[in-house]
Amino acid sequence: MLHPDRLFPADPATRSLARALYAAVAGQGIVSPHGHTDPRWWGENAAFANPAELLVIPDHYVVRMLISQGVSYEALGIGAGAEADPRAIWRSFAEHYHLFRGTPSRLWFDHALSEVFGLTERLSAANADAQYDVIAGHLAEPGFRPRALYDRFGIEVIATTDSALDDLSWHRMARESGWQGRVVPTYRPDAVIDPEADGFAGNLDRLAEISGCDTGSWQGYLDAHRARRAFFRSMGATATDHGHATAQTANLGEGDAARLFGRVRVGKVSAADAELFRAQMLTEMAKMSVEDGLVMQLHPGSFRSHSPEVLARYGRDRGFDIPVPISFTAALKPLLDVVGMDPRMRLILFTLDETTYARELAPLAGAYPALRLGPPWWFNDSFEGIRRFRELATETAGFLNTVGFNDDTRALCSIPARHDVSRRVDSGFLAGLVTSHRLDEAEAFELAPLLAGGLARDGYRL
Repeated sequence: MLHPDRLFPADPATRSLARALYAAVAGQGIVSPHGHTDPRWWGENAAFANPAELLVIPDHYVVRMLISQGVSYEALGIGAGAEADPRAIWRSFAEHYHLFRGTPSRLWFDHALSEVFGLTERLSAANADAQYDVIAGHLAEPGFRPRALYDRFGIEVIATTDSALDDLSWHRMARESGWQGRVVPTYRPDAVIDPEADGFAGNLDRLAEISGCDTGSWQGYLDAHRARRAFFRSMGATATDHGHATAQTANLGEGDAARLFGRVRVGKVSAADAELFRAQMLTEMAKMSVEDGLVMQLHPGSFRSHSPEVLARYGRDRGFDIPVPISFTAALKPLLDVVGMDPRMRLILFTLDETTYARELAPLAGAYPALRLGPPWWFNDSFEGIRRFRELATETAGFLNTVGFNDDTRALCSIPARHDVSRRVDSGFLAGLVTSHRLDEAEAFELAPLLAGGLARDGYRL
């Protein structure tokens, strides 16, 4: 299933050098600074239930492709009245595996079946039951529990994404177990920053309860964030994450900010006020990052839950978050006016709108000390997406104003596959720079390990 030269350039000289560069980093440990694996896995270290629960149901790339071709959510074990037999769910997936030809999901899944579970045939309707039995048999073994897979995959550190209201009990359980794996939380405050979030008023009440701060006042609300950030840092966090729809920031005076918060707190808020509050809070979070050193991540540009029917029947994160055009230069200026030149600040920018790489993101990161470019994010974390990112960003921002690669996934067994794809693409890109005489070979061998993990480790202060 896996050709040894997959994703390498076709030109013989460039391919030969790409092979050598890849060989130098293929065994390097995995640094996974942003993702969505379930902290409970690492705390409990329980066996995975079955192949469908591990490999199909939580993978939005898999689910959305099948839905697009008429497979129901229920057939995939999702929603009221869903199929309860995991073998039947697996069969539905296998019968439609041909849909993934040419996609990154096919690369990732073939890699997982081959390298993790030792299978030698590509999945199909004909071998679905046999492959299910092999995978299920492995999942019953101690070597396929979460912590064992962490060790086997060569993961050095992995970050989860956690609500500001989370008690981090699973992280505590993992830390107190004696296991040596490093799993760190990430502070995701969207539920207590976005006035349009479900249950926002109740979320602020809960924030007051767990922080011991009065979230009825502007200063008390900010202090509550500081308290929670300090708690997350005590549990190993090095970063925050913000999934706002836009990159808009604001820098209101204290009086205006307090009055805006007053309207937000009692629920008397227009759509314009909600956007202004989110914008102001990005700047407030940036100022706190200067104080406490947490790296800030911004993931704007997604129309969340585009289908109201899917949202109502099946909930969020079901494959219907769709990219939209977005601009950064004017939107970020209020925040950058405050912290952009401060060397203590680090803001990692992501985008789903590739047109901004060369036009805005690379020039911004190539000028402001506070900025770094995140790798291609979701829909773009593929061979073509990673390649385009390097081509569009490197000439203006260089390599060291980027933060390498992160897998951004809840699909555990795809993590080594995703990093393998990134390392192969980057090896080919570096080899092309050498064979076109834009880079010395020695420089390429210095850069390869940085792109494979060193930049992520530094960028996220890990």
